[in-house]
Amino acid sequence: MTWPVASKELSRIGKTLVADSAGGLTGFKVAFGELALTAQAPRIADTLKILRDVHGFQQLVELCGVDYPERERRFDVVYLLLSMTRNLRVRVTIQTDEDTAVPSVTGVYPNADWSEREAFDMYGIFFEGHPDLRRILTDYGFHGHPLRKDFPMTGYVEVRYDDELKRVVYEPVKSVEWRNLDFLSPWEGAERGFAPLPGDEKAKVADKRGAKS
Repeated sequence: MTWPVASKELSRIGKTLVADSAGGLTGFKVAFGELALTAQAPRIADTLKILRDVHGFQQLVELCGVDYPERERRFDVVYLLLSMTRNLRVRVTIQTDEDTAVPSVTGVYPNADWSEREAFDMYGIFFEGHPDLRRILTDYGFHGHPLRKDFPMTGYVEVRYDDELKRVVYEPVKSVEWRNLDFLSPWEGAERGFAPLPGDEKAKVADKRGAKS
């Protein structure tokens, strides 16, 4: 299959995948030249097995979490699949909440092991049937999940070495700073003919100040 794949062809493939999923896939959309599929969380392992064995998506490229705290089911779990024989990528997404575990897909794609552990560590997403679900990037006694949108930038505890006790001690942070993200960039990155990027107004103000000086 040639790349990039036409939207019409991606739509045809999406309809075929949904029809052949035995109800595991609930829908699809084509956006930005990619095919995105939505699936039922309880059946994700069986659904990915069909995509692997029947439709040739041999490789799980990535598995990650996404946090939407305003939703009742706040987490997306995203699976990026690659068919090397068809030169085609698809994205499969399921939803879950803080308490409901989703089936592990390590039995379908063994390389999902560490990715599921990372999603558990960073977001607190539970994976039922995972062979060794524990933290992978933070300390074992770490409190909270750093990539949740409501996690404070400074965390809840700070670590230091106590010279008198001769050991590392954990103490509550004295001031908790919450995320206040500024999405404006001071760099002007848009090329001629393209839409301006957020933050270009900062660069224009800086240019005017430089011209006056």
